[in-house]
Amino acid sequence: MSAETQGKQQLSYIPLDRTGLARRVAADIPEGWVVNLGIGVPTLVADYVPADREVIFHSENGVLGIGPKPPEDQIERWLINAGKQYVTLRSGGSYFHHADSFAMIRGGHLDLCVLGAFEVSETGDIANWTTLSTETAPAVGGAMDLAVGAQRLWVVMEHVTKDGRPRLVQKCSYPLTAPQAVKRVYTNLATFDITQDGFKLLDMVPGLTLTELQAVTEGRIIC
Repeated sequence: MSAETQGKQQLSYIPLDRTGLARRVAADIPEGWVVNLGIGVPTLVADYVPADREVIFHSENGVLGIGPKPPEDQIERWLINAGKQYVTLRSGGSYFHHADSFAMIRGGHLDLCVLGAFEVSETGDIANWTTLSTETAPAVGGAMDLAVGAQRLWVVMEHVTKDGRPRLVQKCSYPLTAPQAVKRVYTNLATFDITQDGFKLLDMVPGLTLTELQAVTEGRIIC
C-alpha cells in the first residue's frame, strides 16, 4: 500500500470531487443571473443548476443562452464555447462577434464569472494563467477582462497542489490575472468569502475540523 493511499485512508473527511464542486457552486447561483463559466470544473457548473431555475450562460467567444451539451448525433460543429466544447442554444439564445461579447464583459453586464485558479490570496488576488513552470501560455487572455468586468468573480479550485502546498495564500507567488477581484472561493474542502480580514469560512466538508483546514491554508481563516 502506498503512502498516498495510507494517507487518504486516515482522513476523517472526504474532499469533494469535480462533480461535488460543480454542484456546490451551482446551488448558489440565483435565478436570472447572466453567468460566464471558465474552462475545467467551472464548465461543469451548468450541468447542475436546478431545472426550474433560469440562468443565462455566456461564453466570451460570442454565445449567450448556452444550453446543455449536445448528443453526439446532434452536434452543430460551428457552435462551440470558448473552451472549444460543443454546445447548444436555449430558446432565445444567440451568437455574435467576439468584440460584442467583450463589450458585454467590459461593460459590466455579467452578473457572475466562475473561474479556476492556481492561487487566490486573502485579499482576493487571482493567479490563474501561468505558474511559470512551463511557458506554454502566451498571455493572460480573456480571464483578465472577466475578472475585472463581471460584477462578481467566484473561483473554484483544489484546496492544495498535488504536492500538498496551499493554494489559498497570503500573497500570490504566480503572475496575477487581476488584483482584489475574487469575491468567493469554492474548494474541495470548504467555501469562503473574501473579506478585509481574510478568508471568511462559510462551510466545510463533514468531518473536517477548523484546525485541519487552517493547516492546509496559508491565508487567514475567520469564522
